[in-house]
Amino acid sequence: MAVAAGRVSCSWITETRTLSNCQSSAYGSRLSNVSCIRLIRSRRSSIAVGLSIRSEAEARTESGSSAEQDRGDKKKVVVVGAGWAGLGAAHHLSKQGLDVTLLEAGPQPGGLVAGWKTPAGRSVEVGIHGFWYPYKNIFALVDELGLRPFTDWTRSAQYSPAGLEVESPIFQDLPRLPSPLGTFVYTQFLRLPLLDRLTALPLMYSVIDFDNSDAAWRKYDTRTARELFRESGCSERVYNDAFNPMLLVGLFASGEQCSAAATIGMLYYFIIAHQADFDVVWCRGTVGEKIFKPWIAAMQNNGCKFLSSKRVTDVTLDEATGDVTGVACGEEIFDADAVIFSVGINALQKIVGNSTVLKSREEFVNTANLGAIDVLAVRLWLDRKVKIPKPSNACFGFDTTTGWTFFDLNYLHDEYRDEPGTVVEADFYHANQFLPLSDEQIVVKVQNYLKQCIPEFGKVKVVDQAVVRFQKAVTHFSPGSYQYMMDGETSFPNVFMAGDWIKTRHGSWSQEKAFVTGLEAANNALYYLNTGSPAPIIPIEPDEPHVQELRRLNNAAKDLLAPLGIFSNVL
Repeated sequence: MAVAAGRVSCSWITETRTLSNCQSSAYGSRLSNVSCIRLIRSRRSSIAVGLSIRSEAEARTESGSSAEQDRGDKKKVVVVGAGWAGLGAAHHLSKQGLDVTLLEAGPQPGGLVAGWKTPAGRSVEVGIHGFWYPYKNIFALVDELGLRPFTDWTRSAQYSPAGLEVESPIFQDLPRLPSPLGTFVYTQFLRLPLLDRLTALPLMYSVIDFDNSDAAWRKYDTRTARELFRESGCSERVYNDAFNPMLLVGLFASGEQCSAAATIGMLYYFIIAHQADFDVVWCRGTVGEKIFKPWIAAMQNNGCKFLSSKRVTDVTLDEATGDVTGVACGEEIFDADAVIFSVGINALQKIVGNSTVLKSREEFVNTANLGAIDVLAVRLWLDRKVKIPKPSNACFGFDTTTGWTFFDLNYLHDEYRDEPGTVVEADFYHANQFLPLSDEQIVVKVQNYLKQCIPEFGKVKVVDQAVVRFQKAVTHFSPGSYQYMMDGETSFPNVFMAGDWIKTRHGSWSQEKAFVTGLEAANNALYYLNTGSPAPIIPIEPDEPHVQELRRLNNAAKDLLAPLGIFSNVL
């Protein structure tokens, strides 16, 4: 994690926005399936194809909207789940004038990142969430809404029981080097020897070979990250002190429990692809208050309806057409022309288990093979200030299978800037062994861990605390899980999926991926309903030229040698 001075500026996004309107992927995966013949025949640039798509969409909008006005009705879309994915879908659909109803099982929208107040009026949320440099679509959203919710770019540190291990700069402030040299050269490793770090370089072949295609995912997904690093020649020291800690806080599990495909994808997106990608900002309060609350208000102004405490139990089906016609919450039915499921794995498994209709389809039943990971968030109010050198910090070596982070909330959150004592949050991932402990036991453990990182934590007292346990909160990208993860489209013509665990070729991860798949689901629904204009989706920054050339050479070598049954590592 890294950070710098100056508020985050989103002005650069407007330059890419116009281009994103012309992307051939504007309608997500559905368009490529429906129009593949036309696109294959036309070897035009992606911009030209995108312009053609936009023209067709605009023509459909004009004819479709007038017909709807004549009928005096609107197409109805029900979105299930109000996290980044569901809100993203509802946001665009409501702007297109559709009748959108968003159903949330919890008491308020926001999913995992929804915050709330303690009885004492203090803000709490399930974990602190960073917003990394490549989150172009989320930055564009907050810019569109006129919000300024983020801190400056921040620097970060990494600790072990031995003390400070790593300090990360603000990479965008340093001279740009070809990937991955910037990350390799500028990151300050205090204990990890250079010779061990050099053993990580052969991993670049797998990074080049993995192009985020379906074939690449299937090739690498059945292997563990541990196997990948061992086969690439990484030393035990660089694995234990560098890569495994990244996995514990990036994919929320150790290398033995992570898919090699997900590992490469995550590392490339956040760390390897471009020097500045690891730079991060943080919300200056809970995401619920700073982003979701004004965002939802804007959607409500567009007619979007938010209904909380609505647990979906089934869907209704038109046997003749195969379309889903409504969403059931117990005895209550919400009519729908299209449905978007934007919930996490655990929530969808519960819905499928209760649904007669959904459990009849293989892709929904197969989600039972997927897993999710427990999260523990602990917020402590201390009796006096503790000097925390960096506002965000990752930790490893305290527990074999658990990663954790801690944050200086006096620095990050406006609410605590003038507090007389330090407010610190510690978040634990893959925290299943901690959840049965009492709050008091957990707080003692957190205090003990904190003082091993910064000894001054051992000299202060806790005056207030909030302990939040969240079972099966985040996606587990386990080895072999890709085959059971769902596409954006389903076997129901008018049912679409969104979330950070849904397959997409966009290339993003975490909150950005959830938001992008929400926009893709909205575009799929609009295409099916033959109305509206597709949401512009900003693509990730292209591979650097040398990476593009290496991938071209690698693919050419594989194509040449494949008929001979020879596999060649061209690097």
